Amino acid sequence: MESESGISPPRNPSQLSWVNLSRNLILAYQSFGVVYGDLSTSPLYVYTSIFIGKLQDHQNEEVIFGAFSLIFWTFTLIPLLKYVFILLSADDNGEGGTFALYSLLCRHARFSLLTNQQAADEELSAYKYGPSMHTAASSSLKRFLEKHKRLRTVLLVVVLLGASMVIGDGVLTPAISVLSSVSGLHATESKLTKGELLLIACVILVGLFALQHFGTHRVAFMFAPIVLIWLLSIFAIGLYNTIYWNPKVVLAFSPHYIIRFFSQTGKDGWISLGGILLSITGTEAMFADLGHFTALSIRLAFAFVIYPCLVVQYMGQAAFLSKNRSSFRNSFYDSIPESVFWPIFVIATLAAIVGSQAVITATFSIIKQCHALGCFPRVKIVHTSKHIHGQIYIPEINWILMILTLAITIGFQDTTIIGNAYGVACMTVMIITTCLMALVIFFLWQRSFLLALVFLLFFGFIEGVYLTAALMKVPQGGWVPIVLSLIFMFIMYIWHYGTRKKYNFDLHNKVPLRWLLGLGPSLGIVRVPGIGFIYSELATGVPPIFSHFVTNLPAFHKVLVFVCVKSVPVPYVSPEERFLIGRVCPRPYRMYRCIVRYGYKDIQRDDGDFETQLIQSIAEFILMEAVEPQFATSESSTLDGRMAVISTRTAQSSLSLVASEEEDVSVSNTFQSSKSSTLQGLRSVYDDDNPQVRRRQVRFHLPESPGMDPAVKEELLDLIQAKEAGVAYIMGHSYVKARRSSSFLKKLVIDIGYSFLRKNCRGPAVALNIPHISLIEVGMIYYV
Repeated sequence: MESESGISPPRNPSQLSWVNLSRNLILAYQSFGVVYGDLSTSPLYVYTSIFIGKLQDHQNEEVIFGAFSLIFWTFTLIPLLKYVFILLSADDNGEGGTFALYSLLCRHARFSLLTNQQAADEELSAYKYGPSMHTAASSSLKRFLEKHKRLRTVLLVVVLLGASMVIGDGVLTPAISVLSSVSGLHATESKLTKGELLLIACVILVGLFALQHFGTHRVAFMFAPIVLIWLLSIFAIGLYNTIYWNPKVVLAFSPHYIIRFFSQTGKDGWISLGGILLSITGTEAMFADLGHFTALSIRLAFAFVIYPCLVVQYMGQAAFLSKNRSSFRNSFYDSIPESVFWPIFVIATLAAIVGSQAVITATFSIIKQCHALGCFPRVKIVHTSKHIHGQIYIPEINWILMILTLAITIGFQDTTIIGNAYGVACMTVMIITTCLMALVIFFLWQRSFLLALVFLLFFGFIEGVYLTAALMKVPQGGWVPIVLSLIFMFIMYIWHYGTRKKYNFDLHNKVPLRWLLGLGPSLGIVRVPGIGFIYSELATGVPPIFSHFVTNLPAFHKVLVFVCVKSVPVPYVSPEERFLIGRVCPRPYRMYRCIVRYGYKDIQRDDGDFETQLIQSIAEFILMEAVEPQFATSESSTLDGRMAVISTRTAQSSLSLVASEEEDVSVSNTFQSSKSSTLQGLRSVYDDDNPQVRRRQVRFHLPESPGMDPAVKEELLDLIQAKEAGVAYIMGHSYVKARRSSSFLKKLVIDIGYSFLRKNCRGPAVALNIPHISLIEVGMIYYV
């Protein structure tokens, strides 16, 4: 109900809290299909992985109860205490994961090794997220770490190791989940052979990866009920097994049974920890997928559904195994009553697919973030949803993951061996997260060094013990994630190293602005009509490709715009802050600079409006410069002028330029007026291949403004005329080679490794959505 003034009265605080709670409950429901698919399918293979090998000699009730006690306390301390209560509070503008922690540290302590970073980036609203005050102790340690580049390099390598292990999870999770789910057919009367079960698993895996290009959002609404039904089902089965087989299992909640477990099993029990840790695989997804939900929604889902359902299920399996010690090989399916076996089998298979889907999507996201940090070769990134920002698909990575997953499944054919590999990857990521979180507690949360140390030692000790147990199984499959992570780390580090060397070459070979100013507004060359967008990684100065171009072809466009598309250590950059516009030389030169900033989770969409937004932003800057004298400093006659953030929405609504869409018939008229039969014959082919070129063209008009400065009006008219004359995109087609005096290792890395990656990844023009018909590439050799 509105008041008489037409303004809605403020809502009751209780109503607002109810709306907020309802929203979080809906998000909690949706999180079941995205976050918890992997964690909820762990009961399929945990006990099978624990009681394998020498632990089979210790199959008695106390040992089984001790195994459950270990699962319970591990599940309570790490997922519940560490992740739900502590880690979910360490978000980066609502984003979670290893890269979110690294991003926070890079912004607050300057640990980043990213190139072309500027002071203007620190003015981004997302950049200032979190506390900015530092204690004396944190400041001294911060200065120490900032001073030593090797320590920052070690931090980056640790983060890349965590990213590589997540990619390894993307290979191992589908293999172990699907193989475990179809293994239930062993318990049926069909008596399928091992080869037939393997064939069924491979068919499911191929179908899973083949459907990735549709995007998770197409079937996301189906995922949540599948996982929820699965959780309720295993809760009911666990409760039934506890009551029917051995109610005394509730005594195993006491940690006293853990002491009995190790006293009876000794070294064999310690090695079996590699199987117990599988109960918490998928925990990292709670933090990594925080950006799609809220911390409260994830906490509600875990505390009220995930935690009780899984604890009761593990308790029920322990009760069943205490009375059926011959069922360790397939404990989950053997514990299911025959009357509900087939429904549970179908739900288990669907839940395994859901869990695999979530991990594959997370792998795509982590690779996107690595690419944004300059640590992964350019790949094709497809945004599969208009509503869910983080849903992406990377075709090349998808098929690589499918091949690796099929190789693991066919090569090992055993969930126990794959579980050994899975445990190494899982615990490595958790330990890395613990180390980064300790730094966040000290540097960002401003807690005492002692508290950060206690956090590191407590959780680091628990996870370290599990990791040592998992590493004992390296010969039995644990080597797989190590090899995979080393391969991906090698690729990432080579790309990062080569990219930095190439950037440093550009930085040290910039065209001197004093020399450029000495040539005059004509630059000593012919200035032809049109706009030239010169792409470079440099955020300041004139790139060497410019002088290389004019040396070989002494002509350039009347309006020049040096464009730098770069990543900043924030998850998202709002459209209002994306464009940073400035002037390179005095006004008569008609030379501008545009820095386009993206966060590590931003998607560079090919919406066709980039060119229009850029020109409108330049026009807005020209007007702003005329009315705000701080941009017209005396330094602008010799150096780059000051840059201003131009909101694309402000530029579009401004009166500087009026944009209108018209049908572009220039190409058709060219074909029609030509007397060449060849061009006439090409007309229909061109129209079919390029319908959007003919249908849409944006034209600019300068509105009437009697009070406008004549110099400003002339500059805006030149900008409009240059746009109508045509736009060209100039990029460097570089060949990076090591100097002759370089070491053999550097030549190996640059001449073979980096060159191979550059030749086989997507070109920068394709990655930046530059139209091929307007592209001019300038060949250069970089000796780094």
